[in-house]
Amino acid sequence: MKLGHLYKIQAKLKERIGYKGEDKLEKMTLALLVELGETANEWRGFKYWSKDQLPRPKLLEEYVDGLHFVLELGLDLGHTIDKVSPFKYTNITQQFLLIHGLVREVFLYKNKYDYLLLVELYLGLGEMLGFTSEQIEAAYLEKNRINHERQNNGY
Repeated sequence: MKLGHLYKIQAKLKERIGYKGEDKLEKMTLALLVELGETANEWRGFKYWSKDQLPRPKLLEEYVDGLHFVLELGLDLGHTIDKVSPFKYTNITQQFLLIHGLVREVFLYKNKYDYLLLVELYLGLGEMLGFTSEQIEAAYLEKNRINHERQNNGY
């Protein structure tokens, strides 16, 4: 995946939105956690109480919504990364839990090592969910286009 290219695209959307409030980092962190939860909800694999554990059609869309916030978090912290290897932990449920905890660490400590691990785990999650880097990138670009349209329409 061409992360450097995606950071440039995300930077344009970030500039377009233009939010510079002192609370941006906390709002963006919460937004990332919400998108992570929405991704888990679309995956459904943790719902041991349900017979219907098949992923929903919007799984990739929710995943790339989170990717937007992962990239923007890196931009705001000055931790952009050109190339990483996706890291996959034991299973998808634990991957979600590790990412959730690491988002907190990045928020609290803002260091590049935690952010790098977050990116590796997030990209690993995408692979574990069955997506190729090409599918993720294409879906990200499409959602970015939609986000620009939303800005045009006063979203």
